[in-house]
Amino acid sequence: MNRIKRIGVLTSGGDAPGMNAAIRAVARASLYHGISVCGIIKGYTGLIENNIIELTVENVSNIIQRGGTILKTARSHEFETPEGRARAYQVIQENEIDGLVVIGGDGSLTGARLLANEHNLPIVGIPATIDNDLAGTDLTIGYTTALNTIMDAVDKLRDTASSHERIFFVEVMGRESGFLALNGAIATGSEGALIPEDPTSTESLKKMIESGFRKTKSSSIILVTESGEREGQTLFIADDFKRRYPNFDIRVTILGHLQRGGIPCATDRIMGSRMGAAAVQALLDEQRNVMIGYDNDEIVYVPFVKATKKQKRIDPDLIDLLHMLSI
Repeated sequence: MNRIKRIGVLTSGGDAPGMNAAIRAVARASLYHGISVCGIIKGYTGLIENNIIELTVENVSNIIQRGGTILKTARSHEFETPEGRARAYQVIQENEIDGLVVIGGDGSLTGARLLANEHNLPIVGIPATIDNDLAGTDLTIGYTTALNTIMDAVDKLRDTASSHERIFFVEVMGRESGFLALNGAIATGSEGALIPEDPTSTESLKKMIESGFRKTKSSSIILVTESGEREGQTLFIADDFKRRYPNFDIRVTILGHLQRGGIPCATDRIMGSRMGAAAVQALLDEQRNVMIGYDNDEIVYVPFVKATKKQKRIDPDLIDLLHMLSI
């Protein structure tokens, strides 16, 4: 394999706090090694459309503290087709890019895997999603900041829930993954979490609420993972509880895209910096089709297939812990 001379970097899918730290690290690590580096605007859409800029030390300065992504992001339906990926590869060749770093979540890294396999291109992925649902890494960029955002919001809701003796259902992101809801519930002392990994939790939660209100509790907060299949799932659950408990004042709060924004916390800045530099080193070491992962605070290389096709498991001990602390 020829030595890497030019690296391209893009962010794709949902934005996550800490992406800019990773972009900065990819750019500066590349330049440190004497490699030119370019940024692809709006993810795979920008790649297909040849929307590319040169990255320098100067234009990645003062971005580590910013949320979002300076390279912008988008979801590309065209890239999901072999023809779209062929066009993307043509643009890569035209720009003399011989190594690509893709920063994003499951869908973004699946696209990277397909592009790498179809066109024999060295690609390294960096896991960046607030859902924390990629296998092979303890944490993904953006997850810790999003968890802190949830904690701050729920702490504020706790004040009004207690004052008005209400039950709040708080919807958080995650789709098929309950990491945000479960750990958010533990961090805020919430009474429960409804997550995809624990389908029995709805009935057990009803029993817990009944027991709690028979004792001393006058308010409760339950975190709910948004549904990727059924829009309005949290409202449906709340209505079900209202029918069962007509005397309770039940409210729904949907945190929505608030969870994706904000200043990245120290963990996400450091992780983005480490993973960005590691991605460049991986390309120099002739690694390909791998994602940079975190395993017990160590950088590891995770095959794309494992990262995107294997479901990341929730620790059942955390579910038990929440149940124990919710009495």
